[in-house]
Amino acid sequence: MLIRSFRLGDYVHITRIWQETGLEQTETETLDALAKQLAWDSDLVMIAEHEGEVAGVIVGTIDGTRGYFYRLAVNPGLQGMGIGRKLVEALEKRFKERGVTRVFIMVNQDNKKVLPFYSLLGYEVKEYITLSKKLTPNTDTE
Repeated sequence: MLIRSFRLGDYVHITRIWQETGLEQTETETLDALAKQLAWDSDLVMIAEHEGEVAGVIVGTIDGTRGYFYRLAVNPGLQGMGIGRKLVEALEKRFKERGVTRVFIMVNQDNKKVLPFYSLLGYEVKEYITLSKKLTPNTDTE
């Protein structure tokens, strides 16, 4: 297995994995979010290859000494082989190299099946309340 940085040709493969795992919102939102992260720091978008094929993806970002990751996804047919763990470990290594001292992830509260996975990697559930509001572009012509 090879863990490497994202390449442009990976986009079609990772969007398929996101679709198959239920992580893709809309194609436009997905492309916009990925483009912003790639422009900010492309080394924090990491790909796992298994037998020459894209098998998984993780997207990370840094804010000061805090690292965040989201959109960890592994091809459903290859889950259970340690690919997700290797992606998290590789991203954590890049975080450490850049001075990150704490890593945060957000998991949908309805997605209870991923909690044991993160627990095995040393992550602890912390109680936070997250509020969200989608803002639409201002259409005032004044």
